[in-house]
Amino acid sequence: MMKRVIAIVLLISVFNASCNSGSGKRNADKTASSETAQDGFLLVTKVVDGDTFWADDKTSKGIKVRLIGVDAPESRKTFKKEIGYFGKEAKAYLTNLLDRKSVRLEFDLNRTDQYGRTLAYVFLQDGTFVNAELVKNGYAMVMTVPPNVKFADEFVKLQQEARENKRGLWKE
Repeated sequence: MMKRVIAIVLLISVFNASCNSGSGKRNADKTASSETAQDGFLLVTKVVDGDTFWADDKTSKGIKVRLIGVDAPESRKTFKKEIGYFGKEAKAYLTNLLDRKSVRLEFDLNRTDQYGRTLAYVFLQDGTFVNAELVKNGYAMVMTVPPNVKFADEFVKLQQEARENKRGLWKE
């Protein structure tokens, strides 16, 4: 029985080694970018809209980040989506907050969405919690997608406060 266990462990080790060696730069880049995003700060290179941006993770393409727990109105017409009320303002707010600044990404249970974007809670170097700022100031609404629910309760409270105080989306 022990010989079988050892043989299985060896086979698994050989299989893993062969999958990881020579499998191309792409897998190495993904690992490096994940480590970089986890360990340090990334420079924001482009804001796409009110809840998505690109950052330099030292790969050729960069990393596309979608903020967890929030949904900003669309800032441009794409496919079937129309420009949303307060969409341009949400993009401008996020651009002002992030463009050419360094951010730290914090992850929840799912690290990517169905479009391959990195899902993250985002923090500026001064500690500003970007996802929360958007909701607090009315530039985004709460959008909780389990299992990424780490700050869901906080976001709901911030949205309620923004609505009561008629901030951003809730002005009129």
